[in-house]
Amino acid sequence: MESQDNKAPGMMGHNIQNISMTVEVRLFNSLMKFSDNGLKPKVMEMPAGSSVGDVLRDLKIPADKIHLVLLNGRDITPSLYTAVNETVELDEGDVLGLSGPVPYSWGYGSPVV
Repeated sequence: MESQDNKAPGMMGHNIQNISMTVEVRLFNSLMKFSDNGLKPKVMEMPAGSSVGDVLRDLKIPADKIHLVLLNGRDITPSLYTAVNETVELDEGDVLGLSGPVPYSWGYGSPVV
């Protein structure tokens, strides 16, 4: 039986840190300037257990510039004009859509995707 001393706290196995996942990130509206991929979605290889916040840090997108977060087509934005929930954990194959405000839309900042 393997000793718990070889495992990081909360980890299932000793080599869990080597597991990675692929996440597709789509940037819309004012966030397109953070894309190095043009209009194409960015496919990112991330460590297992990565969160929305990890993606934002990797892409150097300030959370206060984001007005809508879609995870696999579902809105996970807490509410308009609130901070992005950066702790939402991502899974293999997830599609993360990030949008900034759209000028001249309802209430300026109402995302349109």
